[in-house]
Amino acid sequence: MITREMEIKLPTGLEARPVAMLVQVASQYDSKIYIQSEDKKINAKSIMGMMGLGLTSGETIQVSADGDDETAALEGIENYLANK
Repeated sequence: MITREMEIKLPTGLEARPVAMLVQVASQYDSKIYIQSEDKKINAKSIMGMMGLGLTSGETIQVSADGDDETAALEGIENYLANK
């Protein structure tokens, strides 16, 4: 398992459409992926869970991945959150 701190650089933060896109990115990987903000830890492949976080642009989160493609998973999510 690896964990990385990431900043959300999407202009709108993680509202409905960006959350759906993030879930799609996370679902491309076999690894278990979790996003943690303060005391909440959510499965990144759960659209309802991710919507509940209400993350805004500029916020810093912890993203962890565990599995065979964990490094690629974190890179994919980081690229998405960096608005690349």
